Amino acid sequence: MTFERLEKLFTSPLLPLGRQSFSLLWILQVLLLLLAVSLAARELKRLLAGRVLLWFSLPEGRREAVATLVSLGLAALGYVVVAQGMGLDIGALAVVFGALGVGIGFGLQELTRNLTSGLTLLMEGKLKVGDQIEFGDTTGFIREISIRSTVIRTFQGAEIVVPNSSITNAPVKNLSYQSPDGRVDVAVTVAHGSDPLAVTEVLLDAALAEPTVLTDPPPKVLLHGLQGQGMAFELWAWTSAIQAGLSLRSSLNYAIEQGLRERHIELAGARQQVQLLSSRRAVEEDGAGPDWSPLRASLPDHPCFSSMDDRRLRELVGSGARRSLPAGTVLVHQGDEGRSFHLVLSGAVDAIHETDRVSRKLFTFTAGEFFGELPLLLQVPYPTSMVTSQDTMLFVVPSGSFRALLASRPDFADTVAQEVARRSDVLRSYQDCLRQRGLLDDADVHQPLQWFRERLRRVLAVRSPIATAETQTVATRASP
Repeated sequence: MTFERLEKLFTSPLLPLGRQSFSLLWILQVLLLLLAVSLAARELKRLLAGRVLLWFSLPEGRREAVATLVSLGLAALGYVVVAQGMGLDIGALAVVFGALGVGIGFGLQELTRNLTSGLTLLMEGKLKVGDQIEFGDTTGFIREISIRSTVIRTFQGAEIVVPNSSITNAPVKNLSYQSPDGRVDVAVTVAHGSDPLAVTEVLLDAALAEPTVLTDPPPKVLLHGLQGQGMAFELWAWTSAIQAGLSLRSSLNYAIEQGLRERHIELAGARQQVQLLSSRRAVEEDGAGPDWSPLRASLPDHPCFSSMDDRRLRELVGSGARRSLPAGTVLVHQGDEGRSFHLVLSGAVDAIHETDRVSRKLFTFTAGEFFGELPLLLQVPYPTSMVTSQDTMLFVVPSGSFRALLASRPDFADTVAQEVARRSDVLRSYQDCLRQRGLLDDADVHQPLQWFRERLRRVLAVRSPIATAETQTVATRASP
């Protein structure tokens, strides 16, 4: 008796619609079938995005968009098949949905706009999961892009859910669009009367000491203006990890503050004469620390830069930085790629060839000599390790600034060429590597000056966009 009542409860018509009458059992069957179609579409989306579309090497955003469209299309088709299979009259429902369509359209227009924007974001691929973006007052990483919204994780650990339409209708700064490289700007204002070249040195010292700062494009210092409170400088430092830009800016500020203090350069608006004089007296009495005499006073003594006027010398100081290294410091390991040109201001650097059994010193660079030009220009690794044999002061010019200097200063390029040709022992250490790369023939060994000038002309013509007719003059000069 109870079973018959339950059967009657589930099978009794509740609401007739055309030729079909709704019963509780019919409704449960439809709901279960629709749920099965939804789960199948969801699993299909996961399978397409996670496995099948990977074979076609599509970007993540496009895989997600294609999988979403396919799953939605099959889900819609499945719903129609379920409705038709269960005997539902679609024509009868059309009248009801037509009446509700206008109201639903107005109520869900924002949702529709977000869905369309989500598909646009996924298909275009301009914003991807993991990109660092600046959106309005929000800075963070994209954690998820779904059909309706995008999740941004800020540096403070919060997660912000942003409707997709808000992103597609507003400017978004993508810091990781094509590469993780980016520029960090650090502004510094020093008191009037400070030496601009000394300030430039401090800023470049700080930049080139950071391992994540790129040497090409090289760091650059600009003097923005002479303001009322002081001289305004700005350091431009390119980094290969812009996602860590805040940490890099903090490290640069620490290093700049220490460098200014060591050279007794005051920041604008922070004059404390008593403390300044007492710290200066302590340093003078101590006699500790490296010699920070102005570079413009020592560089003209070197043959490479002896012909430079004040303007060219100012550009030179702005292209590199000094490094003070204790004895035993390994500058470059054998087999490393070159990143900088090094000029020895004082001290000595040994070139040591290392094997599995022994380490042998091949030659030594002393004050006035330089190294690193061949690895930079010919893109070959160092054949030796470079180790300081005593306390040494170097002038380090990053690769980008070095090529620009060669292109703009033919006399400097010619000095480098003659010095390379003169140092036959250095050339011999590179011969095997150069021959393997097809950069040196037996005939070139007997004419090293002409060979290096030709290589210099080719490298600058290909790699330096600022190469001018002056550079061509370097390569075509007659050999002495």
